[in-house]
This record gives sequence, C-alpha cells and structure tokens, in this order.
Amino acid sequence: MSAARPRVVIVMGVSGVGKTTLGSALAAALGWRFEDADTYHSPANIAKMAAGVALTDDDRAEWLEILAELIARAVQDGGGLVLACSALRESYRTALGVGREGVALVHLTAPPDVLGARLTRRAEHFMPPALLDSQLLTLEPPQGALVLDATKPVPELVRSIRRHWDL
Repeated sequence: MSAARPRVVIVMGVSGVGKTTLGSALAAALGWRFEDADTYHSPANIAKMAAGVALTDDDRAEWLEILAELIARAVQDGGGLVLACSALRESYRTALGVGREGVALVHLTAPPDVLGARLTRRAEHFMPPALLDSQLLTLEPPQGALVLDATKPVPELVRSIRRHWDL
C-alpha cells in the first residue's frame, strides 16, 4: 500500500465480519461511492454458495476481473470508492490491485463466535453460516493492511480509518 491518500479503500474479511456495514458507513462519511463485491457474483456462484459449497479459484476468476476493473476505473478517474470484498487470499488481493498507488486495504477481524452469531442472525444473505469455517481456513492474513477489530462501534472504526489515511 502506498503512503499516499487512497482513492479506493477495500474493506476485507470473512463473511459476517461487517464489511458492508463499515464500508457503507465509511463511504457515507467520505462522500464516496460504496460497492459490495457480493453484488458482482454470478448467479451460478450465488447458487453454489447458497447450497453450502465453497467457491474455487476458477469460480472467482471472472468476479475478480470485474472488481479489478471497477477499482482501476475509480483510481484512474480520481473518484473515491469503498469496496466491501472478502479478498481472503493474497492472490485475490493482488488481482484487485492492492499495493498499487491509490488502493488501501482494511482487514476487519472478529472472534469466530461473534462471526457465527452474526451469520445466524443474517437471514437475507446467500452465504450460509456453514461456510464460515471454510472462509477462516482460506483466509491469508494480509501484510500492510490496517487491521481493525470489528467488535468495536462502527463510528469508531470509521474514525480510525480516516485518521490512518488522513481522509
């Protein structure tokens, strides 16, 4: 990640950690656009996850390409973008452009019991709680990310991000 002020902030972490909640709050505070990477999954990928089957790297390839283009356009245009995206593996983050000028990464973390409880309460999402263990096993903790505790209040997390990058 660059020390320069980012034009794109990717909020990453496993399912249920609060990426969408924090990402949308951060975007609102900054006056930036918010996108949730989940909305870019193909119907086939959504059906697979809803059935409790973890996606493969091949399943994610087209999705990552679409997201990478979204990020590249935001950096090029100079407009602010906050993207909520699992980005669990280093190879996915590289494909998204993490490490390039203008792209910053926030890694949200929470204890497994908190994640499980959040997923159980979340009724309108395609990702079942049964896939949490798979996500935790897949997660490759990022280097150089701003790591935040997702059990903290959202306004506090937004302030931490803004302070970290002087946004």
